[in-house]
Amino acid sequence: MEVRTRFAPSPTGYMHIGNLRTALYAYLHARRNEGTFILRIEDTDQARLVEDSVKVIYESLAVTGLEHDEGPDKGGDFGPYVQSARLPLYREYAQKLLAGGHAYRCFCDKTEKQEEPGEEHDAPILGYDGRCGRLSEAEVQANLAKGMPFVIRQRIDKEGSTSFKDFIYGDIVVENKQLDDQILLKRDGFPTYNFANVVDDHLMGISHVMRGCEYISSTPKYILLYRAFGWDIPEHIHLPHILGPSGKKLSKREGSVALGDFLNRGYLPEAILNYIALLGWNPGTEQEFFTKADLIAKFDIARIGKAPAMFDETKLTWLNAQHIKALPPEKAHELFLKFYPAAITAGFDAKKLSGYIQGKVEKLSDLPQMTAFLAALDDNYSAELFVHAKNKTTRESCKAALADLQELLSGLGSWDYAAILAAVKGYAEAKGAKLGPVMWPLRIAISGQAVTPTGAVEIAELLGKPETLRRISGAIAKL
Repeated sequence: MEVRTRFAPSPTGYMHIGNLRTALYAYLHARRNEGTFILRIEDTDQARLVEDSVKVIYESLAVTGLEHDEGPDKGGDFGPYVQSARLPLYREYAQKLLAGGHAYRCFCDKTEKQEEPGEEHDAPILGYDGRCGRLSEAEVQANLAKGMPFVIRQRIDKEGSTSFKDFIYGDIVVENKQLDDQILLKRDGFPTYNFANVVDDHLMGISHVMRGCEYISSTPKYILLYRAFGWDIPEHIHLPHILGPSGKKLSKREGSVALGDFLNRGYLPEAILNYIALLGWNPGTEQEFFTKADLIAKFDIARIGKAPAMFDETKLTWLNAQHIKALPPEKAHELFLKFYPAAITAGFDAKKLSGYIQGKVEKLSDLPQMTAFLAALDDNYSAELFVHAKNKTTRESCKAALADLQELLSGLGSWDYAAILAAVKGYAEAKGAKLGPVMWPLRIAISGQAVTPTGAVEIAELLGKPETLRRISGAIAKL
């Protein structure tokens, strides 16, 4: 069987992390099985469309490298790939259901319940009793002759039950009396999500339908539609929820959930994909760091679990640091330049700085704060920072060491890493001291902080000789 998967977002806003995980799993399953990954834009809910959302979808897939094989921008044998361009198809198939007795026209003068924010499908009219399904053909024709507006509803026999096998959750059985006669085609001629996705998945040859587990309760109605048409039923793979810090389903109220937010905060697309791949799937090993190529090689839908996954930003940040560390130095520097303050790029050897700190960066958005001390020393730092138990340094010992270093470094003819390090090491050896008690006061003096993204010698090299000596002088005065 040819594997054909799809990502079918609604253009109603930003790219949610949950949506991105669905796209990723569909992409990985297709690539792992040398199949086809399709992009379909589901824009049937015209009231909720957000301007530029389609652009966001394309940009999100591009930046994460989830290349689709067929779609609105690439064409294919099963287009159009935008639902609003497929309205004649939905009317055609709705008519087939009417002719077969699997649907009926509903003329009830009730306001169709609107979708709740965040949902992607039409909710039923609460408590609708299916009365229009009991109209005689003569009554239907009379209403049509009067020009009465109508929707088309699915006719569901309330006797018995409907079952299907979900790849993750196993056998699902639902009593038909729990299923409503859902709307298939609205008064404006647009299909509901529940109808359009079944028609499109069949006509586009989708072999594996991946979506969130919140759709399990609606799937029996989809199964009945497949059976009504006499179509083969694709494999259904309902993905577990992603929970936020409070234990509730991940949502905007829980914090950042948009891909764009994470990118703006300095998370790499590769790290985001790596992390969300692990939200519901595990490789069966202790491996946590994955490139996209690794994921394609190892992804197996059989290892998707049922349990909800907890979104842990601390874990995402750790993975992001690993991906930053693994970047080629030139690529890391290119990314760092987008986040460095102007004072850093204008006043320092930014490329050298990038090389020194690449292994310490967790998020690119941390770079301004990490490097701020280079551009401007906070002269109000506490002199108590010089006191360090492990290095056995006191204010007095640090003052003496800095005075010696000031004289030593002022006489250096060459100001580069090797020369500075040799001078400081030579001084420590001459004093019969370890390097730590000498480097510590130098680090504090020229950075004003106990924790820096790189060592004292690297900082001195970046600052240059005049500024390094000026800061040492200020530290001696402070002590």
